[in-house]
Amino acid sequence: MMPQIDLALCTGTATLLLLLAALLFRDFRGVAAGRLAIAFALGSVAHALTLGLGFAPPVALWHAALIALSSGDIVVFWLFARSLFDDEFTVRRWHALPWAAMVALSLLNCLVVAPARPWDPRIFPIVLNVISLGFVVLTVGQTVSSWSADLIEERRRLRVFVVAATAVYAGFNAVAQIFLPDPGPHSVAGILNVAILAIVVAAIVFSLTYVRGETIFAIGERPVAQAVAVGESSVADRKLVDALIRLMSYERIYRHEGITIGTLATKLAVPEYRLRRLINQQLGYRNFNVFLNDHRIEEVKAALADPSQAEVPVITIAMDAGFQSLGPFNRAFKATTGVTPSEYRRLNEARA
Repeated sequence: MMPQIDLALCTGTATLLLLLAALLFRDFRGVAAGRLAIAFALGSVAHALTLGLGFAPPVALWHAALIALSSGDIVVFWLFARSLFDDEFTVRRWHALPWAAMVALSLLNCLVVAPARPWDPRIFPIVLNVISLGFVVLTVGQTVSSWSADLIEERRRLRVFVVAATAVYAGFNAVAQIFLPDPGPHSVAGILNVAILAIVVAAIVFSLTYVRGETIFAIGERPVAQAVAVGESSVADRKLVDALIRLMSYERIYRHEGITIGTLATKLAVPEYRLRRLINQQLGYRNFNVFLNDHRIEEVKAALADPSQAEVPVITIAMDAGFQSLGPFNRAFKATTGVTPSEYRRLNEARA
């Protein structure tokens, strides 16, 4: 019965992941998080298949390729988690380097190291799984650190489940492969590993059916601060929007160091969840830091266009507006305006 159970679990999990990848491709291939989700699902297919096939050197080239894709999938998971919960995240060329390194190490082990050391084929797998644990820790840390800035309640709840479940499985799989001898295919330990993966995948797919895709994946243009109409909101919400705008525009609370949505909610004497919902649904923002930065950038733009501040360094203007360092400021400014701060100042001087 063991081979049949193993085959059923592996093929069922792979089929479910392929279906998820197809649906993601149909609806969200145009956004970075959607493309990374597709890549993560396909890499997980490779992982499910390798669990069923086991590892006994020498392995065929196609089998080695599957194992390599499975090894690199932890890097894709890290990038996917970043893009899923950070609407400002962009995939850069250097992000391919850690993925390529994991794939290359895995291929080297499968095709060179393991065949040369058939009595001890686990040296490279242990190294790869230690690296995988590092990416799991990095993913969890980044997800937790950006938790408070997320304004979408459904996504806040989903991130706990998706990232936690995936990270727990990835961590369990890595630790098991480091400290336990290779059980081989169709063993009780191997089937338990596949069964846990199948449960995690099924639970994630099931949970995604209750959340609109647009809630998870950022689609469309960034909102312009204070440009979204309040619409048919309640009188209480309109008053709260007015109070929030006064805090941002007149008191410039975004200048305060360490400002969080919790401190802003306390200042407005409203529950934090209500302020999150208001900024998200009434003003159109998905992330609190983007909301703050848009106000900061508006102040910076006004200062850079002011002839009386022509001699004031850009970094001084940015710090006065509430930015903590030059790098994030430059990236946020260019993402909003399409030009660097210095170019923006020169353009305004030329118009004058």
